[in-house]
Amino acid sequence: MSQELIHVYLMPGMAASPEIFEYINLPKEQFRMHYLEWILPLENESLPAYAKRMNTFVKHKNVVLLGVSFGGVLVQEMSKYLKVRKLIIVSSIKSMSELPRHMMILKTTKAYKLLPTQWASNIELFAKYAIGENVQKRLDLYKKYLSVNDPRYLNWAIREMVCWDQKSEIPHIVHIHGDNDAVFPIKYIKDCILIKGGTHVMILNKYRWFNANLPRIILEDSE
Repeated sequence: MSQELIHVYLMPGMAASPEIFEYINLPKEQFRMHYLEWILPLENESLPAYAKRMNTFVKHKNVVLLGVSFGGVLVQEMSKYLKVRKLIIVSSIKSMSELPRHMMILKTTKAYKLLPTQWASNIELFAKYAIGENVQKRLDLYKKYLSVNDPRYLNWAIREMVCWDQKSEIPHIVHIHGDNDAVFPIKYIKDCILIKGGTHVMILNKYRWFNANLPRIILEDSE
């Protein structure tokens, strides 16, 4: 008797393309992976409204949502309007209390308004914020994985990330985080599955761990 397929929707990080998931493989007899992509926000669109639009690309019921970094924030908002089987975030945050202090300062002073135009034209600076560290060594990879450079998106995304006002974590969320994440340092993160040596880009360079463990994480306590 064939088992029912579990549909897994994957959301990349800020400005990133679904290619960041190119090494993630789940058993095809049990899982079907679907790749979500960033769309341009409407003028003055809120993150909840954007999440509702993104949900129109989810074509199945009782899905697994997995998001990386700012994509992790987005899937949390999406889950508020969908029935999900499992909600998983990677290299992300569960509430505003997990934002690093320098991002808190950006929020308080509204200094984030001064950043995007400069960063949109400088892939090295933007890649450091959106994806991770060691930019010079990884610049070619970042050019491959960063696919969205429209200033309207960048202005919106940085504002919504810094100003996310989630006060408490969503029940039963699964948070996977690296102990060497330079964007969201582990010292601010609580209640996560900790990956030793994991950086902000561990969806790429720790893919063997994800391939080995994601099936179990998705299936446990989901019946």
